[in-house]
Amino acid sequence: MSDLGAGIGYVVKGQRWVLGHGKWLGLGLLPGLITLVVYAGALVGLGYGADDFVAWVTPFADDWSSPWLGLLRDTLTALVFLFGLFLAVITFTAVTLLVGQPFYESLSEEVDRTEGGDVPESGLPFWRDLWISARDSVRILVRVALYGVLLFAAGFLPVVGQTAVPVIGFCVSGYFLCEELTAVALQRRGMVLKDRLVLLRGRRLMVLGFGVPLALAFLVPFVAVFLMPGAVAGATLLARDLTAPPPQPAPEPASPYTLRKDRGGPA
Repeated sequence: MSDLGAGIGYVVKGQRWVLGHGKWLGLGLLPGLITLVVYAGALVGLGYGADDFVAWVTPFADDWSSPWLGLLRDTLTALVFLFGLFLAVITFTAVTLLVGQPFYESLSEEVDRTEGGDVPESGLPFWRDLWISARDSVRILVRVALYGVLLFAAGFLPVVGQTAVPVIGFCVSGYFLCEELTAVALQRRGMVLKDRLVLLRGRRLMVLGFGVPLALAFLVPFVAVFLMPGAVAGATLLARDLTAPPPQPAPEPASPYTLRKDRGGPA
């Protein structure tokens, strides 16, 4: 459980770092605000159109009597909106990172610089970095969509669909949200998507501790915008921990027997 607490700690450390470097907080709001406006419009449209969509895909229920018709379609409408919200939480980070790619890379480099040690650089042209980020984001979103479909179907199960499925959904959201955020720092370290996923699987509790609180916070639109710069900073700190070389064991002190033998004493 210490990894879980450490993951939550990186959320706090990232926000604290940005608050201590106000310039980065101010500049980091613009990409999130642009993305927020687009997503808010999409979710409003989904809210107005979800019931019509559900009615279109369930023509077999047109002749059902009350309350079964309303119960079926109201439940499906809620699930469609929740599925859209689930995808929005994940894709918001990916789209915001793409919109603010140059800024967030600079922010991540500054975190590395202030924390000491090397400041890795990918050495690739900007457009190449942008293409790799976009390609990897699509691959992650495909995985998320598959999980989303499975969870959507599981939502129809009695009891489990209303209790365990939402919890699993937030864990999935948090896990892949952490992948998107740490990709900024890990890609600079030359790690491809496959290697990044292997690295994160090795510290699942830490990843969930970092990603799930952010996934919950990102449900509030304006909170997501204000937390985004700190989330990138915290993800960079987390990436530094995940890629740090293991500590070397201290050498064992030589025994008096060895010392006597080295000095030519009696064995």
